[in-house]
Amino acid sequence: MEEENGVKGLPENAYSILEPGEEYIPYIPAGKKIPEVTLRSVFIGILMAVLFTAAAAYLGLKIGQVFEAAISIAILAVGMGGMFRRKSTISENVIIQSIGSASGVVVAGMIFTLPAIFILNLQLQFYQTFIAALLGGFLGILSSVKHFSFSTTIIIPVSF
Repeated sequence: MEEENGVKGLPENAYSILEPGEEYIPYIPAGKKIPEVTLRSVFIGILMAVLFTAAAAYLGLKIGQVFEAAISIAILAVGMGGMFRRKSTISENVIIQSIGSASGVVVAGMIFTLPAIFILNLQLQFYQTFIAALLGGFLGILSSVKHFSFSTTIIIPVSF
């Protein structure tokens, strides 16, 4: 890998077709052990998820529109990586972004089900709110999975 002013980058053959016998060395080689799931990455990811969940829930309930926090969290993770004595690795930043991006699924499950409790004139109790948010979150997760489709239901033939 070439190194200019202490900055590492991709090798020159990263964007070209490899010639016979030419070897591509990825940014993180397979044999290299780098920190990935650390206490710091999990803690920062959960902290980001809580902050962005609260912000997105407020905006969703106030104006009816939420935002996707994954890009913002990824940028903040890279920026916050330099604040510590040991610099964070790219894999730690991926973990932070992955944990933090769950905030959108939680918010979608909550802001679409909480108004239904008020519309149905139900008494707002903790267990009702928790179950509504849990089921709404599961529905949000299922709808965000690319391969999930309602057309894949199993139809059992019934003979009369």
